[in-house]
Amino acid sequence: MCRWAAYRGTPIPLEQIVSAPGHSLIEQSHHAIQAKTATNGDGFGVAWYGEHPEPGLYRDVLPAWSDCNLKSLARQIRSPLFLAHVRASTGGATSRDNCHPFVNGRWSFMHNGQIAGFEKIRRPMEAALSDRLYQARQGTTDSELLFLLALEFGLETDPAAAFGEAIRFALSEAARAGVRELVRFTAAVSDGNALHAIRYASDEYAPTLYAAPTCNNQGHCLVSEPFKDTGTKWHEIPAGSIVTLTASGMTSKRFKPMQAEAVKVAEVA
Repeated sequence: MCRWAAYRGTPIPLEQIVSAPGHSLIEQSHHAIQAKTATNGDGFGVAWYGEHPEPGLYRDVLPAWSDCNLKSLARQIRSPLFLAHVRASTGGATSRDNCHPFVNGRWSFMHNGQIAGFEKIRRPMEAALSDRLYQARQGTTDSELLFLLALEFGLETDPAAAFGEAIRFALSEAARAGVRELVRFTAAVSDGNALHAIRYASDEYAPTLYAAPTCNNQGHCLVSEPFKDTGTKWHEIPAGSIVTLTASGMTSKRFKPMQAEAVKVAEVA
């Protein structure tokens, strides 16, 4: 399973999430603790927002721990909102086009999880895309396809409903094809303003997700695994949730993809 981290708040160097903390994302790329495999060496990527509506993007097929440029870039680039990902492939070649995050216009997206039997339902899922979004597809992963389906189903106006419909569609196509109906989905998506993260699985094994305010309350961080830094109080996001970070803070809602809806249940400090 992959590992990822995302941040929204006052601008900080990317290294404060990617490389500096104990058990940072780079360390998790070769020594993950809360994953089936400790090594996430099938590429990495970072998407960050700065001077333009569209995010900057840096991805490569090298393991994050061996890329000589990543630490230098993370030390110099400051951003108020960024997504970072290290990949352990469950399908799809190790190529730059298959590395997360994925970007379309001002939107960025990354995912940890899988669609069971994806190759059996890939064709009807791709057929649900408009020509514009089908032509935007660069890689071969289930993650990128779910992102494009969410754009097709209204991501611009309602991220929870759009991803709910994308997951529901995948599960219905699996049922139609007679393959295992299983989606595991812990993902982050942003338009450069709000940062959304969803934790969901159609079984009881949703990939992990944690949240915490950063030091000095500069912002909030969302991670697959907590960092080992003193003074940070991490809490686990419950399965079946979508959390949203804005300038006002963080809110949490239920996420129910079979009904393509999210019903507000809590505010998170």
